[in-house]
Order: sequence, then C-alpha cells, then structure tokens
Amino acid sequence: MLLSEFDFELSPELIAQKPTDVRTASRMMMLTRADESVRLGQFSDLSENLKSGDLLVLNDTQVIPARLLGKKKTGGRIEVFLVRRLVGTGESWACMTKSSKTPKPGTSICFSGGLEGRIVPGGDETLKHVVFTAAGDVSATLDRVGRMPLPPYIDREPETEDRDRYQTVFARNAGALAAPTAGLHFSRPYLDSLQQGGVEIVFLTLHVGLGTFLPVRTDDVTEHQMHAEQYSITECVAERLNRARKEGRRVVAVGTTVARALESALCSQDNTIQSGTATTDIFIRPGDTFKVVDALLTNFHLPRSTLLMLVSAFAGKDFILSAYGQAVRERFRFFSYGDCMFIQ
Repeated sequence: MLLSEFDFELSPELIAQKPTDVRTASRMMMLTRADESVRLGQFSDLSENLKSGDLLVLNDTQVIPARLLGKKKTGGRIEVFLVRRLVGTGESWACMTKSSKTPKPGTSICFSGGLEGRIVPGGDETLKHVVFTAAGDVSATLDRVGRMPLPPYIDREPETEDRDRYQTVFARNAGALAAPTAGLHFSRPYLDSLQQGGVEIVFLTLHVGLGTFLPVRTDDVTEHQMHAEQYSITECVAERLNRARKEGRRVVAVGTTVARALESALCSQDNTIQSGTATTDIFIRPGDTFKVVDALLTNFHLPRSTLLMLVSAFAGKDFILSAYGQAVRERFRFFSYGDCMFIQ
C-alpha cells in the first residue's frame, strides 16, 4: 500500500484559515457506504441523519495554550512549545524549543506576565525539560500567557477568538495539543436538541498530540509508526457503549480521535469496551475492519495523512477519494476550521 495512493490535489485557498461565524454553519457532505451515494448539505442536517437510540460519542479533551514566546537572558528570542507535563515534578514540562541556538541546561527564559522558565538536565535534542516559575499560580500564568497551538497550515498568528473557537464547547479535560476538530461544529443548543430527539450522548477523552501533524515519511504506509496518545473511558461510559452495542443501536463517533479510542478499547476476548486509561498507537488503514464504530463524523483531512487513511478504511479508499474530489470541485473548506463529512 503506497503513500501516493492517498494523494489528491488541493488549492491552498480551500484551506480554512478561520472558523465560520456560527459553529453550526459549516457545510456537510453525507456519504452512505451501502450504495456509495453522496449528498451535500449543512452540518445542521446531522439531526436528520441520526435516529432515536443512536449513541453519539464525543472527545472532551481540552486544548492547552501550549505556544510560549520569550527571550533568553542573553536577549535572543526563543519559542517554547509545551508537549507534556512531567509527572511528579511540579511545574516541569517536556518542551520543543525553537531559537537561533539550541538552548542548554541552565538557560533562563523570560516570558510575558511574569512567567519564567529554566532548562534543566533530563531532556534530549527534541524535547527539553523546562521548569516554570511565576509570582502567582504557575498553571494559571501558563494558561494566560500561552497562545493556542494552531495547526501549521493556518497561515496566521492566533487571535483572541481562537481561544474559544479552537476548542469544543464541551472541552473539560486539559491536555491536548490540537483540537478534536469534528467536535468544533457543535453548539450547546444543538447538542441539547439531539438529546431531545432521543440521541444518547457520551464523552471519552483522548489527548491529541503533535503526532497528528507529523507526515508519513515511508513510501510503504504499512511501515509507518504512529505516535502514542493517551485516552480515558469511564466505567459508566463503557457500560453505556456496551449496552448500545448489545441492543443493536448505532455507535456514532465524532472524529477520528474517538474512532481510534473506541477501536483500541475493544477487548477481543469478550467483545466489550474496556474502561480505564491507556495509550494507543493504533494505525487504522484500508484492510482493517471497524468493530465498534457504525457511523463517523469527521472533517476533511490532509493528503497522504494517517487520518485520510483511517477514513478510507471506514468507507473505502476509492469512494473517499472520489468524494474528496467532489468536495474540491464544490469548494468545501478543508482541515481544522473547515467543513465536515458524515459517513454512515
């Protein structure tokens, strides 16, 4: 299976640089796998594609403002990107750094808002260990000073509105470095209306990592190694998922992150979803079978990406690439702030 099989032409002007004025105002392409039919509509049409008893699963991870701009005590500029909090070390983080010279242990960094950082031993060439201090609460200062980590294909600096719009309305568990973008289309009133229509809604948590933006560098996609991401499913949610599956009700995944978590949490021995916290590096590609997810809401993904491969596994590569070609011709908006696709 070659990487070139998952390529398609996309004009840069179709890459959404900003969200729609209203969350629910995006367009939506509706695909039916059984007859490979395609319909065009609005995200608000999702309610017409769901039915009473469907179980809608959303990712409640919260994007942290992980991008920090500062200066070294020598005066040189440095960008620090929070990757993960180091367990048991207080306000110490593993961080990516970008500066004219690679910072060494002992380097002090000044940020705005009274935040300071110091690089300490323990990191490597890719990730430096940084201890943060502030006059007040360090976590609150990091949250205030940091910028939202917009994807590299959004060609602008983060703005005030990104604090709200590059975050789902149901985000509550901080730890993601990128938004679960299929969830960005939902407003609270729309979720309420779905529940009133008989749709059951549950949440899991998968913290989206930097790996979501890393390109596949092998010509043979089967040789690609996914980065591990942490996910959590509560016992209550696992019970509701297993009940829905037992009763033959559809499990509808909102986003590829939810799909990966659900398929990873399935125990092959008893065919049930397991609760708890775990990591997954599952790589779903054409030829793999989905055992939990019955329908999928997802945004349009980058050419040659593992996310495009996952969607191709769910609906069929030729069908998906044909639909993407139609989306380009119909001038759908692509990627994080773009339009969406519902596959059933």
